Amino acid sequence: MQKGTNPYLVEITGFILIGLVSLFIFYSPTLAEQGQGLPASLLIFNTIFLSILIEAIPFVLIGVFIAGIIQVFITEEHIRRWIPKNRFLAVVASCFIGALFPACECGIVPIVRRLVAKGVPIFAGVGFLLTGPLINPIVVGSTYMAFGNDLRIALLRMGLGLVIALIICAVISVLYKGSQFRRSHVPIQIENSQKPPLFERLKSMCHHSVDEFFEMGKYLMIGALLAAFIQTYVSSASLLGLGEGILMSTIVMMGLAFLLSLCSEADAFIAASFRHLFPQTSLLGFLIYGPMLDLKNSLMLLAVFRFRFVIVLMLLITVTVLGVLMLAHPFL
Repeated sequence: MQKGTNPYLVEITGFILIGLVSLFIFYSPTLAEQGQGLPASLLIFNTIFLSILIEAIPFVLIGVFIAGIIQVFITEEHIRRWIPKNRFLAVVASCFIGALFPACECGIVPIVRRLVAKGVPIFAGVGFLLTGPLINPIVVGSTYMAFGNDLRIALLRMGLGLVIALIICAVISVLYKGSQFRRSHVPIQIENSQKPPLFERLKSMCHHSVDEFFEMGKYLMIGALLAAFIQTYVSSASLLGLGEGILMSTIVMMGLAFLLSLCSEADAFIAASFRHLFPQTSLLGFLIYGPMLDLKNSLMLLAVFRFRFVIVLMLLITVTVLGVLMLAHPFL
């Protein structure tokens, strides 16, 4: 029994410690008034860290709640019925269905993990992973508002993002078979021929959601800490100075999107602040690459899937986003 409870105790203790440290730093202005203030950079670091968590946690909660529903109420038979057997149609269906999920790049990871565990092909899971945070209605609406009601930039983000996701999923469908889970993180499937009462299933759903939250939440916190550190101590001006020419400026904006790890529902407002410094192609690199790949969801993916698969996926996303944008640039 003790073996089973130790991981939970470690995770809960970690959350409590991080919470106490955050509260201590949050109330540090009181200490500053008493002459025991902390460095200003540490206060900025804390503010950014908390803002990233506040942005991401609601969507992670939505994600783990949906993952719990999938675990308890969705069977392998449902999956086989909904996902087309034809590989091309499965890729297209996953990308379009993924666009309906109101999840950010963190919240979509537990959903994809649970879907793949239920029998969704890995390439279809990647379709959900890429389109969910990028072209769901909330993201499209926020992009439209951030760029002064410019429908063109919102449609370009959605259209190019969908094309890129389809290309990546098609390549993954050729390269990989099987779930690609890490051996230590393969979700356990409990089959039961008799359907338990609704109350028991709801209770089980809540248990699965809580387990999923603690599993994914620790990696979200680590990613948020790294992103906050970079935003605090790495000068944006030094990164922006590297962006000369359309190729380099797009690479810089994609790198910035990865490092800043902004929530996809809010990143358009940051991108809009760069529109007088960078061409539209580079801004689209920021808007498309960030929701597909950033520090937070990279750590979460590495915690769930095999290292080699995640690295290949990261390289494929990077090359495809950059390549499609360079090809599209003359027409933008």
